[in-house]
Amino acid sequence: MGEESRGKKIVISDYYYENLDLERREIAQIKDAELFDYHCKTEEEVIGAARDADVLIVQFAPITKRVIESLEHCRLIVRYAIGVDNIDVKAASEKGIYVANVPDYSLDEVSNHAIALLMACARKLPSLASLVKEGKWDYSLVKPLYRMEGKVLGLVGLGRIPALVAKKMAGFGMRMIAYDPYMPAETAKKLGVELVALETLLAESDYISVHCPLNGETRHLFDYDKFKKMKRTAFIINTARGGVICEEDLIKALKEGEIAGAGIDVCEKEPIDPDSPLLKMEQAIVTPHVAWYSEEAVKSLQKKVAEEAVRVLNGEKPLHPVNVPKS
Repeated sequence: MGEESRGKKIVISDYYYENLDLERREIAQIKDAELFDYHCKTEEEVIGAARDADVLIVQFAPITKRVIESLEHCRLIVRYAIGVDNIDVKAASEKGIYVANVPDYSLDEVSNHAIALLMACARKLPSLASLVKEGKWDYSLVKPLYRMEGKVLGLVGLGRIPALVAKKMAGFGMRMIAYDPYMPAETAKKLGVELVALETLLAESDYISVHCPLNGETRHLFDYDKFKKMKRTAFIINTARGGVICEEDLIKALKEGEIAGAGIDVCEKEPIDPDSPLLKMEQAIVTPHVAWYSEEAVKSLQKKVAEEAVRVLNGEKPLHPVNVPKS
């Protein structure tokens, strides 16, 4: 069958949504396009499903160099997410394939979850709630608690989500600083945030909220050495990617009192090991990678992924490419 006569094939390698009605509705705009959905978990499964795909939509399946080299017609790989750490973007660029994400589907949800974790840590809400259920009506059991006004909030990354965190936290009377080597100082200033070096952020922050992508520069950005440079009364919040924090070092730092606590929505291994010491520590709050979630966010994500597929199949560039493919 010649290239002109073959229909367009959109493959969803994996997903865990209730249905794909939104995707099918959008893709129906392309009269010769057909959607195929799978639940692939391995390279082999993805290769078998997507070899002749024109567009590959992915959630968690590994889109490795080997997978990408097997793709015969693919023009776009788009992920149901903001991060693209399970996709070999360099290999896709070499192959001439666009990689796209959906950077704006859950900005409100993730920023709110980061703030909720921060508040819960600052006020030790899980511990207080558990004590009351045990019949212990005594604030002194969670001493010390500190006033948030006048404290320092450090943001690691200053993209869309942390910018919203800064906007929402502006009324709390905190000094806000950020480490982001790619952000102009003037842009940060408009948000009421001062750009600083990472070492300064570690030393001065009472709360650190992590919002950077996971890549070669940021993997294990927070290791034991970094925790030792933080205040012993400081808390770290992570709603970005688990690999930004070395979990083993975080556990050690919490055990040794190098930092006061942590609010973690993302882990290095997901689901988290049920025997992880983090789950037994009063000073740690762990939620199941849920910061992104609301019913509205799910619908927005599914629709926007499908819109990217339609856009590229119509001969346009994706709205949110993360690479520049070789022609």
